[in-house]
Amino acid sequence: MKLTLTALLSAAAMAATSVKAGTATVAGSINAFGLDLHCRLAAKAGNLVTSPWSIQSALAMTWAGAAGKTKEEMAKVLHFTGEDQAVHEGFAGLAADLQKLAEQSRKMVEKGKGHGGPATPLEINVANRLFGQAGYPFEAPFLQLTEKTYAAPLEQMDFAMKPGEQRLKINAWVEQQTKERIKDLIPPGIIDPDTRLVLTNAVYLKAAWAEAFSEEKDAPFHVNGDGKPVKVPGLVRTDDFGYAKIPGGAAVTIPYAGGGLQFVLFVPDAKDGLAAMEQKLTPETLTAAAQAPSRKIWLHFPQFKLEPDRVMLAENLTAMGMPTAFDKPEGSADFSGIAPRRPNDYLYISQVIHKAFIAVDKNGTEAAAATAVVMPRALSAPPQPERPLEVRVDRPFAFAIQHTGSGACLFLGRVSDPR
Repeated sequence: MKLTLTALLSAAAMAATSVKAGTATVAGSINAFGLDLHCRLAAKAGNLVTSPWSIQSALAMTWAGAAGKTKEEMAKVLHFTGEDQAVHEGFAGLAADLQKLAEQSRKMVEKGKGHGGPATPLEINVANRLFGQAGYPFEAPFLQLTEKTYAAPLEQMDFAMKPGEQRLKINAWVEQQTKERIKDLIPPGIIDPDTRLVLTNAVYLKAAWAEAFSEEKDAPFHVNGDGKPVKVPGLVRTDDFGYAKIPGGAAVTIPYAGGGLQFVLFVPDAKDGLAAMEQKLTPETLTAAAQAPSRKIWLHFPQFKLEPDRVMLAENLTAMGMPTAFDKPEGSADFSGIAPRRPNDYLYISQVIHKAFIAVDKNGTEAAAATAVVMPRALSAPPQPERPLEVRVDRPFAFAIQHTGSGACLFLGRVSDPR
């Protein structure tokens, strides 16, 4: 029997709250796994966006029912450390922190009406759901954990008799949770009469910049890092941004309204240096970016919208070190924590499907899968004002949407061609 796992995503931004230790630990896992997967997928040149948070959330629910070697392999690939319950509570804590940011943002907008405050609140929707074959003997502790910790209730389906119809129902649920940004997540043929469980995670995020950008009509951009630059719609603003040198480039952080989320640009030093810089990114680099000191920067970077096709992750995850989850070799998968394992009837993962969307413009970010200097009067000669550092992102670059409290990168991607 098949355990079909779908990880789905959507886009965006937020505000701020305290972070528990468990959430910080999970943030490290998300960043480490996210970089591992990003570098594998980025080996093929081109635009890319994933949500390691979304993928890991779906896989964490699956891992909750794994046992033996399958569980050990998944933990290693997903960089899970410590007690099982701490991992699950860490994911729940991160989701709760983000929901708090959204609530704070709504209150901030309401309070600021007519007083120059932010006009658009942060939007965030995080939804988990299990779609399981009616009458299948799922283990009660597994269902209790996923419903209580991940808010993932079990919805009974009839895969055995109506697999095509059930696929459409799941895709419709995903589309609704992501405000129609993620459509047709599961393609035909993936769900069949042997499917017994589909685990889904849907995220939608939308956030405004702390300060809007001005538009730059014809910004130069060296597509693929070489040749004569093309002209693309750009964004420009002079302000205090986080800035840090990293191996092979620099990180620039742009806050969203409320300050709890930020957009991070990873800009290579060389016009063709994106691939080399990506290979040098580490979880520590991502964590450090969350705390990058600010300085005055004249920032230019392109507007872009990425809506790539779904990514089928089974082959990559197998190669990364968790083959038994996919029943390689045959008979090795052990998800006995989800349902009883019998010689001729046991669960394994047939596919992990991921789809993401992100759009960045002068007002902020939408994604699915899915921000004052006082100078006292001086009696001596006034100092010369600091000249802003110009950062012109005119070459392929990497990016992240990051939760500043924990350092977790909710989305990771790269832009080779913003057109």
